[in-house]
Amino acid sequence: MDILTLEVGSTITKANAFALLPEGRFEHLAQGIAATSISSGDVGIGVESALAVLNEALPRALEDPQYFVNSSAAGGLRMTVHGLTFNMTARAAREAALGAGAIIKQITAGALDEYDLAEIQEIQPNIILLAGGVDYGEKRIVVQNAKAIASLGPIAPVIYAGNIAIRAQIKDIFERTGVELMLAENVFPAVDQLNIEPVRVIIHELFNKHIVHAPGMSRLAELTQAPVLPTPGAVLLAAKLFAEALGDVLVIDVGGATTDVHSVTEGSLEWTSRLTDPEPVAKRTVEGDLGVFVNAANILALANDPEWEAEMEHLMAMPQTEQEMNLTRWLTKRAVETAIRRHAGQVSDLYTPSGKIKIVRGKDLTAVQWLVGTGGALTHLSGGEEILRGICMGAGQHLLPTPETKVIIDESYRFSALGTLAHHYPEEVKATFAHWVQEKHKSV
Repeated sequence: MDILTLEVGSTITKANAFALLPEGRFEHLAQGIAATSISSGDVGIGVESALAVLNEALPRALEDPQYFVNSSAAGGLRMTVHGLTFNMTARAAREAALGAGAIIKQITAGALDEYDLAEIQEIQPNIILLAGGVDYGEKRIVVQNAKAIASLGPIAPVIYAGNIAIRAQIKDIFERTGVELMLAENVFPAVDQLNIEPVRVIIHELFNKHIVHAPGMSRLAELTQAPVLPTPGAVLLAAKLFAEALGDVLVIDVGGATTDVHSVTEGSLEWTSRLTDPEPVAKRTVEGDLGVFVNAANILALANDPEWEAEMEHLMAMPQTEQEMNLTRWLTKRAVETAIRRHAGQVSDLYTPSGKIKIVRGKDLTAVQWLVGTGGALTHLSGGEEILRGICMGAGQHLLPTPETKVIIDESYRFSALGTLAHHYPEEVKATFAHWVQEKHKSV
């Protein structure tokens, strides 16, 4: 059986062909890459170009292939998140949104005021996520926030994922004002208990409706019987299956506009027992200011390195000369170092009557066994493995991967493609990852 995956990004479109082998894994046959054609008014033009490159590289003609699609071409869903306390429900709601095709534009905690409502109107979100209160806990402020959001009218669909005890009341508030409401399980049903997957499912369903708005995307959606996945969501799915097959994993995706970090790990008992707030096993963070082309100036400003300021005139989307590649390599290193520290847990001292103790805020990465680098900046330039090994320093101020962590570069940029197949072929994807690792690390 032949499989064809299409990834329609904001700048690059990739087509990958796979054969499903009798032993139950995928063999990668060929890849085609072309510029995404949003500016031409039809993303299908870029897809056709990528397919033309793919067909030239194929060792044989494909036999009635199944199509699977992921995309970020229409951009993520603009989303506002409203919880009761930032460290609990608002934060949990944020975790649910990331990886499901949503871009967080506003987070509030506590009672909404007139300025919050004005900001919502200015953002014009595609989704409003309302949370708050553990089950059978706080009611008043959550109901107050529902009434405030409803007063804006049908500005966007609302997902309610808060205190189960007031679901009927919340439903009545929005029905009376004609606002579309979707009910999900509470993202924080009890203290220290995260429940983000039900909300992720709803957000992804809304994303699937939204993605066809990219010019020409509806035609691509008709090629496949599977849902069109958000590209970051596909990468997170791939990371989950990789972890199931081979152990805890950290995936860093460095692109021209963002640097995304995905981790699938429960952490180590030594540090997770010191967490002040629970962390999801599968976590994704998006650093929208850390792109190595579109947002290169932000990286330069954060680094505060005058030596590289003069080199910025050599910045290219596709570096060709050694000077251009050196600049992109330096930007990539800084993006990785900054993104991982934002994603990783931070250790700090807490002074108690019994003495000083260490506490952790954020994700413990010390149990990570595998570090995978993907995205154009890490895969198309030399030195990617060294950059990633540089962050494997273990527990210090931040809870980073240890020096023993195995590093893999996704040279062919197949990670998101395999994630696109995750729902339909989970065991085959896991077997493919296992074979890939065996090929790269013969000692495994």
